Amino acid sequence: MSGIVFFGSERYESITAFYVDVLDATVWLEQPACTILASDGFRFGFCDREAADTAGILTFVTETRAGVDAYYNRLEGRARGPPSVNEEYDIYQFFATDPEGRTVEVQTFLHETPPV
Repeated sequence: MSGIVFFGSERYESITAFYVDVLDATVWLEQPACTILASDGFRFGFCDREAADTAGILTFVTETRAGVDAYYNRLEGRARGPPSVNEEYDIYQFFATDPEGRTVEVQTFLHETPPV
């Protein structure tokens, strides 16, 4: 089974552009007042609403630390701090904020993981 996470957005067209332009997501499906994006197997959508849903974290997983660093360079002005090792979860990560206030995380696992 696959899935999609949806968020209400006060300006879903510009927020969609942010994820396409900055985080390399692609448009998977356009619907009336909703756009579903994809990043590898991760699908998430934004729908035109009167208020933005900003709870939760959109986590993007890269294969390497260099991948995390590359996204940090793109998001540095929105980042909450530079990438660092999180020893509890054995990951290398940083957090940023999207234009509507949602938390975005970019990380890589520093250990073997099961195949997706």
